[in-house]
Amino acid sequence: MVSKNQSGFSFVMLVALFFLWGLLTSLNDTLVQHLQQAFQLKYWQAQLIQFFFFGAYFVMSWPSGMIIRKLGYKRGIVLGLALMGLGCLLFYPATVVRMYGVFLLALFILASGITILQVAANPYVAVLGSPETAASRLNLAQGFNSLGHTIAPLIGAVLILQNVAEGQAVEVRSLQVPYIALAVTLWIIAMLFNALHLPSIQYEEKHTRSFSIFDYPQLYLGAVAIFFYVGAEISVGSFLALYFKSDPTIAFDNKTAGAHVAFYWGSAMIGRFMGAIALSGKGQEKRKPLYMAAVPLLAFLVVLGIVSVRGMDYTMAFGFLAMLVLNYFAFFLGKSMPSRLLAVFALFNMVLLAVTMTTGGQIALWTVLGIGLFNSIMWSNIFTLAIDRLKEFTSYGSSFLVMMIVGGAILPPLQGILADVPSIGVKYSFVVPLVAYAYLVFYGLRGYRPRNLV
Repeated sequence: MVSKNQSGFSFVMLVALFFLWGLLTSLNDTLVQHLQQAFQLKYWQAQLIQFFFFGAYFVMSWPSGMIIRKLGYKRGIVLGLALMGLGCLLFYPATVVRMYGVFLLALFILASGITILQVAANPYVAVLGSPETAASRLNLAQGFNSLGHTIAPLIGAVLILQNVAEGQAVEVRSLQVPYIALAVTLWIIAMLFNALHLPSIQYEEKHTRSFSIFDYPQLYLGAVAIFFYVGAEISVGSFLALYFKSDPTIAFDNKTAGAHVAFYWGSAMIGRFMGAIALSGKGQEKRKPLYMAAVPLLAFLVVLGIVSVRGMDYTMAFGFLAMLVLNYFAFFLGKSMPSRLLAVFALFNMVLLAVTMTTGGQIALWTVLGIGLFNSIMWSNIFTLAIDRLKEFTSYGSSFLVMMIVGGAILPPLQGILADVPSIGVKYSFVVPLVAYAYLVFYGLRGYRPRNLV
């Protein structure tokens, strides 16, 4: 039996895991920008970073389930953390030998560890406390995952990215200290988890009939939706800094471009908090608009304060405010219906990308950053719609959906191929995520509907 104090400490440690894998995933956007300059890579070659990272989800999803069943959840978490630490440590020899392939190997090992954690950590968050508050704990943990995504670009801009003169080489050794520190941190957490007394999780699966994915169109069409959602989200995030530097109407330096990526991931965090209120249970419908408005208002005041203290251009704060207001009203168009909200948000992202590709300057800057706000609820809404009515086959469906995170490995290199075409460039390569969001509009309108089984 686990005491209340032990459960509380264990939950804090699990939240730290969510934060760390969010941070490590978002650092890839910094790596794309940094290693492209260091190795003089084409755009598609730089996107191999995302290919190897998210490809590990596809390769390791089923093996991770087998590992968890063999070792147990607690040892699985320890193994996942150890692999993540090993992946981070491999960045040191990669910077010494200056081989791009070693960086890609390190990222694959790192993502393999994260995949194991994805399989193991979520159930533990659910059981560490009363069943009535399980959903609340999972939402809180996901919120800290988004916080990690938001902080990573700021860390990368300060510790990794370098502003260099034209023709001057970018030094990869700036990666050594951050990733060695991450490796040590992960191994310390692994040792702490090994010493924790965690409750055991028992499987209970009763199958009254055989499973066929073709009986559940909401699942296989939802898997495609997950593929396109993750692919689009990672594609946009990967090309933000590259776009801000290459577009002459924006023309940021390395550090400024990298730091602005934090708005993209931070917006996703804000949107998730608003989505949690919008999609909450009935009972306080009249107060929902007020509660929802408080979230973007607080975010705007924080950004306004930072802009004022640092003496920055106030258009930055008001550009952010415009996207927050647009997102606020989009929630009401969704009418608190997961499918409708998904379709509305995907349609808004299509419009924002179209504006980005046809304009420039501050308008293009904020329309592409605003996509993070509309990405916010997509994962949870797609996942919920896709596993609807699976009943005893829910675990099968969940594993299948996690495999489709591989979209983050496929769409960024595809966008990179287009960006390398001189007549297209980075600006118009955003047509790749635009097409992906078009599919999400379809899924939110029709594709989510389950088939009635006898």
